[in-house]
Amino acid sequence: MSALVLTGAGVSVGDVTTVARQARKVEIGPDVIGRLERARKVLDEAAASGQQIYGLNTGLGANLGTSVEGDASAFQRQLLEGRSGAVGEALPEASVRATMLARLAMLSAGGSGLSPAVYSALVDALNAGVHPVMPSLGSIGAGDLVMMTAIGRMLIGEGEADYQGRRMPAAKALMMARLAPISLAPKDGLSLINASAASTGGGALAIADALSAFVQQQQAGALTMEGIGANRTILDPRLHMARPAAGQQEAAKELNRLLAREEAPPPTTLQDPLSIRCMPSIHGALIEAIDRARQAVEIELNAAADNPLVLGDDGVVMSTGNFHTASLSLAFEMLGLAIAQSAAACAARFIQLTGSGRNGLPKYLSPVGGASAGFVPLQKTVTAIVGAIRHKANPVMLDFLPVSEGVEDHATQTPLAVSKCADMIVLWRRLIAFELMAAAQAADLRDGLTLAPATAAILGAVRALVQPLKEDRPLGVDADMLNTALANGTWQP
Repeated sequence: MSALVLTGAGVSVGDVTTVARQARKVEIGPDVIGRLERARKVLDEAAASGQQIYGLNTGLGANLGTSVEGDASAFQRQLLEGRSGAVGEALPEASVRATMLARLAMLSAGGSGLSPAVYSALVDALNAGVHPVMPSLGSIGAGDLVMMTAIGRMLIGEGEADYQGRRMPAAKALMMARLAPISLAPKDGLSLINASAASTGGGALAIADALSAFVQQQQAGALTMEGIGANRTILDPRLHMARPAAGQQEAAKELNRLLAREEAPPPTTLQDPLSIRCMPSIHGALIEAIDRARQAVEIELNAAADNPLVLGDDGVVMSTGNFHTASLSLAFEMLGLAIAQSAAACAARFIQLTGSGRNGLPKYLSPVGGASAGFVPLQKTVTAIVGAIRHKANPVMLDFLPVSEGVEDHATQTPLAVSKCADMIVLWRRLIAFELMAAAQAADLRDGLTLAPATAAILGAVRALVQPLKEDRPLGVDADMLNTALANGTWQP
C-alpha cells in the first residue's frame, strides 16, 4: 500500500481508516514544511511585536488575563502537564492512530504556527508505531484538549505509550523506536492539543464501520425479501422517482440489483409490512445521514481549526472559535438516529420472519414444528439489542455545564456523540446477523424458490458459517459466529 502523502488537503475517511487499521505509512508533502515555517515566522514576529497571543504569552481559559513571562518552553510543558486530566479506559490503538493522523492532517494546513520539527516528530512516532496511552473521558467537544495532552506528553517523553504490543514509559518507547523526545517552542504545546482530532479520528472510523454495516444490511434485507416472498414492485424505479427522498432511489436500485434475475417469482401478498415495504425509504435516510457525517468529518480533517489561528499569507494571528464542532456533533446525532431507525426495521423483519408463519413459512421457522422453539426465543435477544440502541440514540449534544469560570459556557459533546454512535453500529451489526440467519432459514424452507445470483451468494455466505436449523440448538452461538465475520471483514458473499 502506498504511503499517504499529507498536503494540507484531500485527506478522506478512507485514508484515516487505512492508517489507523492497516498501519499505512504517512509522508510529508513537498509544500507542508514551507507552509509551517511561514506560519511559525508570522507567529514569532507577532509575539515579538508585543501582541497578546492566547496560549503563547497568556494563560488559558479563565487564566486568559494572566501574562506569561520567562521560559516559554517550560510554560508549554506546564500547559501539557496541567491539562492532562483525562481518565477512564484507554482508547484502542486504532482510535489513537486515527487521532494522531487527524491532528497531522489538520496541522498540514499551516494554521497552528507549530514548529516544523514537532510536526515531523509526530509523523515519525505514528510511522514507528509509538502510540500514547490516551484515556477516553475528558473532552466535552470544545476541542479535545484534555484528551489530546497524551500526544503532546508522549512527544516530550512523558506519560505512557504502547509500542510493539507493550505498555511502557513514553521515553522508553521513543528510545526503543530510535526516536528522541522533542523540545517545545512557544505555543507548540497548545498547537498539539487544541483541536478536535480525537472526535474527528474516531468519527472517521465510525463512518467506515457504518458504510460496511450498511452494505450488509442491504444484503440481509434482500435475502429477507426472498425468504418471505415479498412483493418486489416496491422497488420499481418509477415509484422512487415520484417521491425522490434522500437516498431512496439509491437504496432501491441496490436492492433491485441484489434481487435481479431473469424471471422473478410472483409475490405472496399485495402489500408487505412496513419494515419490508418501506425499506428503500428507511435505508435511503441512512445513506444521507452517513454522507452528511462523512462530509462533516472530512471538513475537519482538512481544515485549520486552531485557536489562535495563524494566517500565514496575511501575516496575522487571530483568536477563533473554529475548534468548536457543533456541526460534527449534530451530524453524528443524526447518524445515530438513522442507524436506530434502520436497526428497528431490521428487528421488525426478524420478528416477521420468525413469528407464527407468515406467507406460508412454518411457525418459528422450525421445520419440525410441534413444541420446537425454533427461532422465536431470539426475538427476546433482538428486542434487548433494540432497547440498547434506542437508549444510545438519545441526543447528548445539549448535555453540558459552563466551566472555566464561565469562559467555556457552551460545548458540543462531540466525542460522546461519536462514541455512542460507534457503539450503536456494533449493536446494529448483531441485528443484521440475526436477520441474515432468519432470512437464510426462510429461503431454505420456501418450496420451489430459485434465488437471484446475488442473494444465492448471500445465502451461501451465511451457510458457510451457520448450518440450517433442523432441530433446536443454541442459536446464540451461531449468531456470535456470524457477527464476528460481519465485523472483521471475512464476510464475503
